[in-house]
Amino acid sequence: MPWPAWASYRLLAERPERSLSLLNTHTGEKLCKVVYWQGGHYLEDSLRDINYLLRDHRNDQVTRIDANALDMMFALREKFSVKQPLEIISGYRSPETNLMLQRSSSGVAKKSYHMLGQAIDLRLPGVPLKTLRQAALQMRRGGVGYYPASDFIHLDTGPVRSW
Repeated sequence: MPWPAWASYRLLAERPERSLSLLNTHTGEKLCKVVYWQGGHYLEDSLRDINYLLRDHRNDQVTRIDANALDMMFALREKFSVKQPLEIISGYRSPETNLMLQRSSSGVAKKSYHMLGQAIDLRLPGVPLKTLRQAALQMRRGGVGYYPASDFIHLDTGPVRSW
């Protein structure tokens, strides 16, 4: 179904609150319907919980995740009306972790947005990966990577682009 770029912004503006349910696939940790935005403001306690779940699980380093990335995940979850948690493959990556991954895979960017807290690798149960990718592309709100062999898409809040 078509989803013009402006629709994701309207979707955000029309909601009195924004919440996410997340599952970290590496640690098994889960947040269920954590309200992170309400009454026109991001909620610091909720953001702290989300930042922790999206930490670099290899060394437990935490950083602030870009709220725009959270809003992108919220918009995708709302579009598909899925109640199950978004499955997070990767959120924040420390520079050390990124370097280690870069040495073992050609698909890891040297200046990854993961190191800035501006990227998330994820999948949404019940939504075909190709369909999720198409919806993310239609938002036109940042970078979208497609990794069908690894069963996830990449979202970031950098310039609009895709691969």
